Amino acid sequence: MIASTQKPLFIAGPCVIESAEILDMVAAELVRLRDELGVDIVFKASFDKANRTSLGSYRGPGLEKGLQMLADVKSRWGLPLTTDVHESYQAEAVGQVVDVVQIPAFLCRQTDLLVASARTGKIVNIKKAQFLSAESMVYAYRKVMESGGREAWLTERGTTFGYNNLVVDFRNIAEMRTIAERVIMDCTHSVQRPGGSVTGGNREYVPAMALAAKAFGANGYFFEVHPDPDNARSDAANTLELSKLEGVIKSLL
Repeated sequence: MIASTQKPLFIAGPCVIESAEILDMVAAELVRLRDELGVDIVFKASFDKANRTSLGSYRGPGLEKGLQMLADVKSRWGLPLTTDVHESYQAEAVGQVVDVVQIPAFLCRQTDLLVASARTGKIVNIKKAQFLSAESMVYAYRKVMESGGREAWLTERGTTFGYNNLVVDFRNIAEMRTIAERVIMDCTHSVQRPGGSVTGGNREYVPAMALAAKAFGANGYFFEVHPDPDNARSDAANTLELSKLEGVIKSLL
């Protein structure tokens, strides 16, 4: 059950599916936080990171195996799920497993992807591209809703600032709240330092990103978390330590 927009929503999980053991470790902690803090949490992990910088970077287990591993998490832990789709043909299979279909930021203008995701009947979470204004996201939102979408969320994840850097204009959150009822702050991708063979980042700023987003009206928060982020196989530099998630959530409550 995903809460109404009157209650903050938390999306958390490892960037990419690495192993069943890590999925279970993260899911167990999310269930503990859900039950002890009375919050709504959606489990997130990617079956394929199709936009890795280097050809040799780890991408994940792929569609079929990855969806089975996510389905196992849902069956074992009872958490709602989200994962991202990169091609329109993936949407139908993903919609049979997850509760929320996520559109990656770089792909948020891809009409066929948005339409296919809307047709799953699941909630569609659209990440704002690093090169778009908040106001421009109304068109992606409309593509989903006018294609029979049940509900669409918008997510802020920073804006390209020159080369290899992102900044967050928190006014985007307030602007997107005029478009969608649910606006989420991606607190970990927004501290990325893109570029080079491996994307860098500053995970120490994640808690502050979340608090600033709350001040501007965010009603959802996205965190990539890992029990050992320095050794995570994707987005290591900006991934939050799993052990610190509780403190960040408490600060937002």
